[in-house]
Amino acid sequence: MAMANNKTQCFKCKKEKTKYSCRGCSQRFCCTDLAEHKQLLNEELHHITNDYDEFKQRINEQKQNPENYSLIKQINLWEINSIEKIKQKAEEYRENVIKSSQTCINDIEMTFNVLREQIKQIHEENEFNEMKLNYLRNQLMKITEELNNPSKISIEQDSKSFIGEILFVFSKKPKFNKWKQDAITVAAGNGQGHRLNQLCGPHGIFIDKNKNIFIVDRDNHRIVEWKYNAKEGQTIAGGNGRGYLIDQLNRPTDVIVNQQDHSIIITDSENKRMIQWSGQNQTVLIKKIHCWGLAMDKYGFLYVSDCEKNEVRRWKMGEYNNEGIVVAGGNGRRDQLSYPTFIFVDEEQSVYVSDSFNHRVMKWRKDAKEGTVVAGGNGKGKNLSQLYYPGGVIVDHFGQIYVADSWNHRVMRWREGKEEGEIVVGGNNSQGYQPNQLNAPMGISFDDDGNLYVVDSRNQRIQKFEIIV
Repeated sequence: MAMANNKTQCFKCKKEKTKYSCRGCSQRFCCTDLAEHKQLLNEELHHITNDYDEFKQRINEQKQNPENYSLIKQINLWEINSIEKIKQKAEEYRENVIKSSQTCINDIEMTFNVLREQIKQIHEENEFNEMKLNYLRNQLMKITEELNNPSKISIEQDSKSFIGEILFVFSKKPKFNKWKQDAITVAAGNGQGHRLNQLCGPHGIFIDKNKNIFIVDRDNHRIVEWKYNAKEGQTIAGGNGRGYLIDQLNRPTDVIVNQQDHSIIITDSENKRMIQWSGQNQTVLIKKIHCWGLAMDKYGFLYVSDCEKNEVRRWKMGEYNNEGIVVAGGNGRRDQLSYPTFIFVDEEQSVYVSDSFNHRVMKWRKDAKEGTVVAGGNGKGKNLSQLYYPGGVIVDHFGQIYVADSWNHRVMRWREGKEEGEIVVGGNNSQGYQPNQLNAPMGISFDDDGNLYVVDSRNQRIQKFEIIV
């Protein structure tokens, strides 16, 4: 502080006294008020000194206890939360593995039960040969291998984050099988006709475990069965002329065989009914439905496409007195489905539909409100990105979609998400009758060895394309 002798007004008391200047604030105080002002400054200095001492203490504490640093606390909290999330995810993945393993075992058990019934039947009938024994031995080897070596699961870490999601990667990779391009005619091929070695406008097909072929002989209004390596078929349903009587059919389109009781279910299309044949007994399951395609899932649910209502419905076995549940299409919207024909249902109950007039194959996941295009969908045409009135559809264990591209006279394979498919068989200089040609293929199927069977509709024959091992 600098002392001045002139008398001016005090900054605080406003009296005319000898004043003293404060260099800090440049104000002038009387002696009394100056002392008080200095006291206030001393107190402020004391507070600041205390604050500095406290800060110094915090520095010392941080040095002695670095774990109390605020960022360390945040990291500790992140660690606790991350561990809890990992525990939750680990438990979820354990449940998934257990569920997947149980599903695999159940599927193997179902296959085993079918084989056991076949062995029982062979014992009862006392009719067997080397071919049947080799088949049973091979099937047992297959399911034994599957039980001993189930699908392995590996773990991948997301490299983009420190703690990434755990992803399941199944060791099975898609197999891009190939087939001999020259087919073997395994049924008919003797021109159009109604004799038992002939067909007329065949459509759907079903191959059983013994490689017996069940054929929808549409324009002969019958279902014929061709035993393995047989020279002619035998009529097992219909064949009594075109009609509406219980023992007649009217241009059927598809068939499936219930291998548990050996009954067959038929889409009796122009009679607008679903009918079951068991030996000589017939039962109408569903009436007033313009049915076309048929499928049955592993739980025994029956799926039927209705090409008039543009939808696919599902029924529980034995409960055909209700209207079923719409699982694809519906609402009469042709942008969803337009004249759906053949269908396929995978292990997850996703429904694949040949959306014929839209020239595409649609996939409807379980409980989905809309489908997605998985093949075609680029207008009718012969490019690899197009289909032309698709027919039969099958999906293998790797999710690869096989389609009978009817008016392009070929069978295509598509991988979901790809813009183009590839030709599997046929498509050689358009339609034809040569072993490497097709003419309006309709139904398609695989046997247990992976051989591809094609209903070569306008050539009135069933073609077998042998897999290249």
